[in-house]
Amino acid sequence: MSSEQYKAYVDERGRMVILQVLTAEVNGHLREELLQKALDIYLIKRSIEWVRTQLIRLEELGAVTITEDEGKMIAGITRAGRDHMERRSRLAGVAAPDDKV
Repeated sequence: MSSEQYKAYVDERGRMVILQVLTAEVNGHLREELLQKALDIYLIKRSIEWVRTQLIRLEELGAVTITEDEGKMIAGITRAGRDHMERRSRLAGVAAPDDKV
């Protein structure tokens, strides 16, 4: 696997983990730093800038909405994000959900 392929794999997997974590939240919203900690648990240890980049990409795909509070991003899962996690539809650039979700 080339370094470019590995980067694409981690990006896609990270986006899926973000959606997975948001799906598990009662209100479907989390702040960026809590998403970063959740990614750490899944061994995707990346900077907060990386997390923000992934959130922006997910917003472009319609999977999340982003609001800001005191300069921090808050992501909220959308119907499209839930549909991806429930395997009702597929979002390009986001890994398929794990069977263990």
